[in-house]
Amino acid sequence: MVEYDIKKGWHSNIEGDKLREMMERIFGNAKADEKMVVSEYGILTRIEVEILSKSSMHVATESAKDGLTDEAILDAKRKLNVFVEEATGFDVKARKKRAQDKAKKGY
Repeated sequence: MVEYDIKKGWHSNIEGDKLREMMERIFGNAKADEKMVVSEYGILTRIEVEILSKSSMHVATESAKDGLTDEAILDAKRKLNVFVEEATGFDVKARKKRAQDKAKKGY
């Protein structure tokens, strides 16, 4: 499970049913399951997303045991990155920098 920061003021893009709609558009399927939205894509047999607050969310994934080709892994990783960028408002570079800053501060 990975916790991601959500850009200030970005929460309105994923509140209510918007997160499920976003996941459905990106992954091709999604269903709301109490506190989280669940989807699947390619080798990712389960993608769980839970909004913790207006400033953070958890993303947990489970991968298939079979069909783990380099192409399938890269495709799933790219699609997940597209989703996380749209959901958080931060691109890969910004997420990496924020994670490094948190690690330095001991969070």
